[in-house]
Amino acid sequence: MLRVPAKLKIGVGLATFVLAFTVMGCGSDTQTPPPQVAVVVLKPQKVEVTEDFPGRVNAVRVAEIRAQVGGIVQRRLFEQGAEVKANQPLYQINAAPFRADADVASAALKRAEAELSKAADQAARMERLLQANAISAQAHDEAVAARKQALADVAQTRATLQRRQLDLKFATVDAPIDGRIDQAMITEGALVGPSDATPMARIQQIDKVYVDIRVPTSSAQALRRTTTDGKAGGAAAAILRDNGEPYPISGQILFSGISVDAGTGDVLLRILADNKDHAFLPGMFVRARLPVASYANALLVPQQAVTFTSGKTFVWVIDAKNSAHQLSVRIGELADNSYRIVSGLKPGDKVVVEGGERLSDGLAVVPQIWAVKTASAQH
Repeated sequence: MLRVPAKLKIGVGLATFVLAFTVMGCGSDTQTPPPQVAVVVLKPQKVEVTEDFPGRVNAVRVAEIRAQVGGIVQRRLFEQGAEVKANQPLYQINAAPFRADADVASAALKRAEAELSKAADQAARMERLLQANAISAQAHDEAVAARKQALADVAQTRATLQRRQLDLKFATVDAPIDGRIDQAMITEGALVGPSDATPMARIQQIDKVYVDIRVPTSSAQALRRTTTDGKAGGAAAAILRDNGEPYPISGQILFSGISVDAGTGDVLLRILADNKDHAFLPGMFVRARLPVASYANALLVPQQAVTFTSGKTFVWVIDAKNSAHQLSVRIGELADNSYRIVSGLKPGDKVVVEGGERLSDGLAVVPQIWAVKTASAQH
């Protein structure tokens, strides 16, 4: 067995102790680097705050086609679902009875005109005889009265003829407005009349449409404040698709209702939108984006930079010495995933957007400018 001298053992132990102490000393000098955080520098900017509401599409004008005279429908003169023009014939009702009535009225007018001519000649002769003292004044007065009666008969029969001609004209049912016609509700051979409950067809003008929405009273008041005259009418609105993208169609707010729904507390808002491509159909549900507020110099902070604790709102800011501090702020509306700061911050402040969960008050950090693409990557 090999024996190690005592002096050698003491030297090896001393070297081991010195090496361990050196390693421990080097480890105590190692420090954790300050954390990196992503920040935004606040700059005043113009902000338009909008709000989305559900709405329903309605046609600008709706006309129910009804018969103005009674009779049997002989022909349908339109294609169902087609575009029609005002005064375009749609139905033809049997016109023979109305034509016969018009002929009778025309003959009666001619007879009345002949009686008027006879009475006028008689009155003229009586006038000459009266001047010659050949007849009495009573006979002259009777002749004048007969002429006036004949004149009234002519006026009456002429009015009757005009009415019969109107009935003949109404035998052809015309379109009262431009628009798209729905399905035919009456077929050939049906008996129709002015008192029918069911219309013969329906025309809806949809080259422009109304979008009717109901908004809370608070939103309606905010909308009025965004306009120059204090009224909702005239403000622009966007109509949205199902995926939230706006249609390439301009919308204009016509008016806001003057009465509040007692059950919901909402008011009616009507928007007029162009619809030349017929993208909107009556009864369709859409969403409308309305401007409710506008700020010329607003400070916006990304939504993820704001924390809520015990009913208060806080953000982390970085001072000139790159130290973190938590500040209490008051926020306003949420616009484009950013909160509008009402109070607590000023232009030029550096607000932490990412990395705030690792911070403590007074901690030194390494700030880096936050990029918008970082937010989109998170989504």
